[in-house]
Amino acid sequence: MSGQWAALVAGCAVMAFVIKALGPVVFGGRPLPERLRAVVFLVAAPLLAALVVTQALAEGDELKLDAESVGVAVAGVAGWYRVPSTICLLLAAGITGGLRALG
Repeated sequence: MSGQWAALVAGCAVMAFVIKALGPVVFGGRPLPERLRAVVFLVAAPLLAALVVTQALAEGDELKLDAESVGVAVAGVAGWYRVPSTICLLLAAGITGGLRALG
């Protein structure tokens, strides 16, 4: 089994390298076209949100609502009100930890 894991890790490393090298190879020091720059700029926030939500609210194929979900929601609301990110993180950790201690 360890040989399969090593191959998987090596394959992921190669793909990450290829993806990261693709931009400089294709554009060769030229600036990105304006339309592509706008898309790249707009994709980061929804992608991060999707990753956070799926990690916080999903367990396999089922919806999971627990202390982590409440912590993420509190951090999201705090971020909406432009609370600094460090405070959002501390709020999420404190709420999550407190709820886990109670339950």
